Amino acid sequence: MAGAQQQLTTEVDGQTMKLTNLGKVLYPQTGFTKAEVIDYYHQVATLLLPHLSDRPLTRKRWPDGTEAAYFFEKNAPRGTPTWVRTVTLPTPGSSTGRDEADFVVADDVQTVVWLANLAALELHVPQWRIGLSDQGKDPQADLIVFDLDPGPGATIVECCDVALALRQLLSHYGLEGWPKTSGNKGMHLYVPIEPASSKLTSAFAKQLAEQLAEALPESVTANMTKALRPGKVFIDWSQNASAKTTLAPYSLRGSDEPRVSTPIDWDEVASATSPEELRFMPHDVLERIEAYGDVLDGLYDDPQPLPS
Repeated sequence: MAGAQQQLTTEVDGQTMKLTNLGKVLYPQTGFTKAEVIDYYHQVATLLLPHLSDRPLTRKRWPDGTEAAYFFEKNAPRGTPTWVRTVTLPTPGSSTGRDEADFVVADDVQTVVWLANLAALELHVPQWRIGLSDQGKDPQADLIVFDLDPGPGATIVECCDVALALRQLLSHYGLEGWPKTSGNKGMHLYVPIEPASSKLTSAFAKQLAEQLAEALPESVTANMTKALRPGKVFIDWSQNASAKTTLAPYSLRGSDEPRVSTPIDWDEVASATSPEELRFMPHDVLERIEAYGDVLDGLYDDPQPLPS
């Protein structure tokens, strides 16, 4: 879709769009260009959208590439097209001094491509959807997420061991975990649930993280103190708070190379022996989709009630 030229006017799902600075290198260490970023997001959009749809989107943008400055963006930027969905939601305690923001909501392919053209490399969403409840008070989450973060001396391989233990613990509560790489050093584990208070889901996630840390004290910590993390995997349960967000599945990372937060299956989790096995670039992800389809297909199909 995006060739070698610097600028291109094209049509995406019936929407005419101007794509700019296509030859700009956004990942200097690998030479990965903005055109390639747009092309990846265009190809993966149909699998990405179920995880963005109806969720307020926080973007992390690198307009001058990943070796330059980046910024987080909650508000829809100036010049946002009228066809891009936006929604005004409260942001209590915001550092901007404003208690609400005009969030972008990505519900269609053209919005994903528009975001890619803005060099919004990372797409972050909360565990709740708009409209499930009054977001200003206590949003109703439809996901629980466990962020498995390896401390110094540990890797994603150790995260896999913890994920397997967490999977077994979840099964005792009738819940299923769906793993993906974080695109960085660790993993995320999603648990689909029937809509429940974010306060309750956060408390439940903390409870399970502490249970596992007590059962596996040599390899797991649920404590945020960084001094306790060497050689262990930190289970970050705090991303279930209503104000927190997690990198969406299939999103790029703004790192030295264009790594992708990639869904993986439990066989891959169980068999991993080196971090390299679970490091995926855009071409790897597209090849995986071609070979296996969407590993997260069905994630939202059978949510279970939060244990009381």
